[in-house]
Amino acid sequence: MNSDFSKPQRESAFGIIVMAAHTAFKIGKATFFLVIYAFVKMSAAYTAYVLLGVGVIILLCVVFSYLWYLNFTFFLDKEKQEFVVNKGILNRDQVIIQLDKIQQVNINQNILQKMIGVYGLKIDTAGTSGEEVSIKAIDEVSAYNLKEHLLRGKTAATEHANVLTDELPIIDEVPFLRVSTWTLFKVGLTSNYGQSLTVILVFFMYTVQEARHIMDIFGLDKGAVQSTVLGLATLFSVAVIVVIFLIVLLSINLIRTFYRYFQLEVSQHKNSLLLSSGLIAKKNTLINPTKVQITKHSQNYFQKKLNLLNISLKQAHFGESKKGKEMQGNTLEIVGCDTFERDELLKMILGQVPTLGKTFVPDWRFLNLPIFFKLILPVTIFMLVALNVPEVKPFLGFAAAYFIVGILMIYISYRRHRISVNQQFIIKKSGIWDISNEVIVPHKIQAITASQYPWHKSVDVGHLCLHTAAGQIHFKYGNYSEIKTLVNYWLYQVESGNKNWM
Repeated sequence: MNSDFSKPQRESAFGIIVMAAHTAFKIGKATFFLVIYAFVKMSAAYTAYVLLGVGVIILLCVVFSYLWYLNFTFFLDKEKQEFVVNKGILNRDQVIIQLDKIQQVNINQNILQKMIGVYGLKIDTAGTSGEEVSIKAIDEVSAYNLKEHLLRGKTAATEHANVLTDELPIIDEVPFLRVSTWTLFKVGLTSNYGQSLTVILVFFMYTVQEARHIMDIFGLDKGAVQSTVLGLATLFSVAVIVVIFLIVLLSINLIRTFYRYFQLEVSQHKNSLLLSSGLIAKKNTLINPTKVQITKHSQNYFQKKLNLLNISLKQAHFGESKKGKEMQGNTLEIVGCDTFERDELLKMILGQVPTLGKTFVPDWRFLNLPIFFKLILPVTIFMLVALNVPEVKPFLGFAAAYFIVGILMIYISYRRHRISVNQQFIIKKSGIWDISNEVIVPHKIQAITASQYPWHKSVDVGHLCLHTAAGQIHFKYGNYSEIKTLVNYWLYQVESGNKNWM
């Protein structure tokens, strides 16, 4: 591939294969059960027609991919500092990205790309209406050269104004952070329980839904299947089911952790951080520390005993999706750090390790609404139902346990809810099980909201919300006079400073 990115060029011809496989997979996923139904219900005489239809779909995927390949071009406009992409078959689109708006460049390689020896390159920016520029097939040298030019922006134009066509060498940086297999094993056992539980529930619901479709296709008796399942369930006691559930939960946790973070390495590449990880599909992400909006590090009880921390680097939101819903911010996760590695990362991103300043604590009224709406109201409704429905009365003990555990969790949340402020940093502490510390610098603040309920004016209690491009940081039920003083101080810092938020 030509490394003179100032001239329009196409991706590697192998991109036709990658795009065709991607399109065929999407179609196959959407029509899987339809094809199964066709093979089961149709007679052998029509099997040839089904296979012919599959062949036609594959051919159309190849033709579509070839036309996409012919119409997909990209180049760097060094004078305007823009990356321009032309794409589309019937409707021609031109995507123009300002280089200083690029947050990160991902260089990925899935199984198919490994087999044919190419890489995929994705460009993430802030405010792109939920879209991203993706190059399906590019060789390794061109991928890293293009990445270097995209992330250096104006600096690259100043230093290399006349050498845009030169091929930059791929430098193997020595990682300052490398997560071992044993560390990943400990991370998998001590974190992300909620996410893994969500995966189990979603998988269970999806399995039940698809099982119904299969029973409809094959004409199975749903009543007989249901009685068989209930009969198998009675063979196991509640304790055995709980143990099996915990084993499945931890197993999924370990699988997800190894799949995403296998051979996780972090190295400093000139003015950027290079993150590399992945078990099957290797992902290399290069980010500019100045683009990070919120730096978060978290730790639970087990991780504290093992000296483990998880770090999240939150960048600006991508904007809005086509459905009009705000998309999730771009967050990079670095797991399995110790305190020394955390401090080194914070120095690279923030320039120094944040220190606690004056700490502000919430008023005891922080407890009122959660206790009422999350505990008193639902438990009262449950007890009223139990008094009128005899079948529910045996479960009153669960309601009492729920109330006691809820009181404890809300109180811990109140004790952890803190905000610390000094001249350089704002640190928000929160959490019940995972205790997190979110760090921002004042010049990253885009808006500040200070609010107060009318019934809290006499007690001088109010709320604070710091708006950033990566999300919001809330401090609730603080001293309102102190909050207004902080707001004036931060507004002065933002107005008098000359630092950019990106």
